[in-house]
Amino acid sequence: QVQLVESGGGLVQGGGSLRLSCAASGLTFSSYAMGWFRQAPGKEREFVAAISLSGGSTFYADSVKGRFIISRNNAKDTVYLQMNSLLPEDTAVYYCAARYSRTSKAPAEYTYWGQGTQVTVSS
Repeated sequence: QVQLVESGGGLVQGGGSLRLSCAASGLTFSSYAMGWFRQAPGKEREFVAAISLSGGSTFYADSVKGRFIISRNNAKDTVYLQMNSLLPEDTAVYYCAARYSRTSKAPAEYTYWGQGTQVTVSS
């Protein structure tokens, strides 16, 4: 049984930082590209960042480029999202997701999803 469990969300002031973690189990983690997505109330789920199997390639949405960093530790079966210079518009539920082999920016192409963690940025 595959499980992805996010942690690290919370309330932060604008300009602050948070680090999200996503611990995976039940799958061969190093065989899966990992992605972070977010969904704000009344909006569709959107791509935030993705990382390749080894971590050698990373991809970001334009809205977070230069502020967020995605990384992974295959020895710990964990993917991270370091979020800096947070803005109120970053407020959303953040989800990690796993896709076999190749990265993608499309939510529909990811097979496994976590339950999400709330990030709230105050102005």
